[in-house]
Amino acid sequence: MTSRRFLSTLTVLAAAAALSACAVGPRYERPALDAPSAWKEAPAAEGWLPAAPADALERGPWWQLFGDADLNALADRVQVSNQNIAAAVASYAQASALVRQQRAGLLPSVSLTGGASRNGNRDTGTASGSANATLGADWAPDVWGRLGLAVDSAAAQAQASAADLAAARLSAQGALASNYFSLREADAELALLATTLEGYERSLTIARNRYEAGIAAQSDVLQAQTTLVNTRAERVALQRTRDTLEHAIAVLVGVAPADFRIPVAATWTPTVPSVPLGVPSTLLQRRPDIASAERAVAAANAQIGVERAAYYPSFSLSASLGRSSSRVSDLFGASNTLWSLGLSAAQVIFDAGAIDARVDSAKAAHEAAVARYRQTVLTAFQGVEDQLTATASLAQQEALRREASAAADLTEQQILNRYRAGQVSYTEVVTAQASALSARRTVLQLQVNRQNAAVTLIQGLGGGWTAPD
Repeated sequence: MTSRRFLSTLTVLAAAAALSACAVGPRYERPALDAPSAWKEAPAAEGWLPAAPADALERGPWWQLFGDADLNALADRVQVSNQNIAAAVASYAQASALVRQQRAGLLPSVSLTGGASRNGNRDTGTASGSANATLGADWAPDVWGRLGLAVDSAAAQAQASAADLAAARLSAQGALASNYFSLREADAELALLATTLEGYERSLTIARNRYEAGIAAQSDVLQAQTTLVNTRAERVALQRTRDTLEHAIAVLVGVAPADFRIPVAATWTPTVPSVPLGVPSTLLQRRPDIASAERAVAAANAQIGVERAAYYPSFSLSASLGRSSSRVSDLFGASNTLWSLGLSAAQVIFDAGAIDARVDSAKAAHEAAVARYRQTVLTAFQGVEDQLTATASLAQQEALRREASAAADLTEQQILNRYRAGQVSYTEVVTAQASALSARRTVLQLQVNRQNAAVTLIQGLGGGWTAPD
C-alpha cells in the first residue's frame, strides 16, 4: 500500500512537469541592423589587393597566407602556450559548468539519510537504541519557466564565452604576426644601416684624405664624422626596438624572454596576401566579438523572464519513504514504515515594488546589451573600411616612395662624385646622404605597414572564424 502511495506521488510530480512549459519570458529576436550591401572602400582597395578566392580564409590558418615558415611555427606555439588564451579557455569551461549547474535545477533532487543512536540510564541500568533510514525527493517544478530561462541565459553566456575565446586567439595571433613582421623589418633596417655605415666610413676617408692634402677644410671631416656617429646611434636605437619586439613575442608564445631567441633573417621578402572581402552582412557571423555581443543580448533577454517569474507563485513538492527500529539489525525487517508527501506554495503579496524594479533593471540591461551589440557591429564595419583605405593608400605610397628612393640614391652618388672632383661642398654630400637613407628606410617601413594592414584586415574580417548555429 505504501509503495503504491509513493508511486502516486511520483505521478503527481510528473504531472507538474507538464506545466513547466508556461514560460513568462519575452521571445528572443536578434537585434535588427541595416548592414550595407557592399564595402565603401572596396573599389579603391581592389586595385591594390591581389584577387582572392572567396574561401581563402577557410582553407587553413590565416597566417599561412604570408608564406613564412618561422611565423607558422610561432603561431602554433601561441595556440598552445599563450596565457591569455589559457585564461579564456578556463573562462569558457567555467561558463559551461554553470550551464550544467542550472540544468540540474530542472530535475528533482533525491537524498538518502540514515542514522543510529543509543542512550541509557546509569542509575537504573536500562538502555535503548534507535535506527532509521529515509529516502527523500524534493522538486521545485518550473511552472513559469524561470529555471528554463536561467538555463537559456547561462547557455547564451557560455556561447559568448566561446566567442570570447575565439577573439582571444585571434588577438594573440594578430599581435604575434604584427610583432614578427616588425621584427623582420627591424632586421632589414639594421642590415641597411650596416651597409650605409660602410659607405659613410668611405666618405669619411675621402674627406680626411682631401683635408690632409690641403684641398678641403677640416669642417668636411667633422661633418662626415657627425653623420657616421649619428647613424651608429640610430643603429643602437633600432637594435633596442628589435630586442623589445623579441621580448613581446616570447611572452605571446608563453616563455620567458631570457629563454627565447629569433635568429636574424639573412633576407626579408615581405608578402601581402590575398584577402577575400565578402559582403558586410557576413561580418555578423565571422567576427567573434560581434557573436559575443549578440549572445550577451540573448542572455539579457532571458533574464527578463527570470525576473518576471517572481510575479507568480512558486511551488515545491516533496516525498519521503523511511523505516525505523530500535536496532540497526532489525531496520529493514521492521514493519514500521514511515512516509510523507508534501506540496507547498509561496506567493509574494507585497514587496514595495521590488519585483517591478528588478524587471525594469533586467529590461534596461537588455537595452544596454542591444546598444553594445550595435556599437560593436558599427565599430567592426568602421575597422574594415579603415583597413581597406590603408591597404590602397600604403600600396600607392610604396610605389611612389620606391621611385623617390631610386632618385635619392642616384643623387647621392652624383653629389659624392662631384665632391671628389671639388665641385660641391661636403654639406651637399651630407644632405644627399641623409635624404637617400631616409628614403630607403621609408620604403622598408611601408612594406611592413602593408603587412600589418593585411593582418588587421584579416582580423577585422574574423580570421576565418564562423559563429556556430
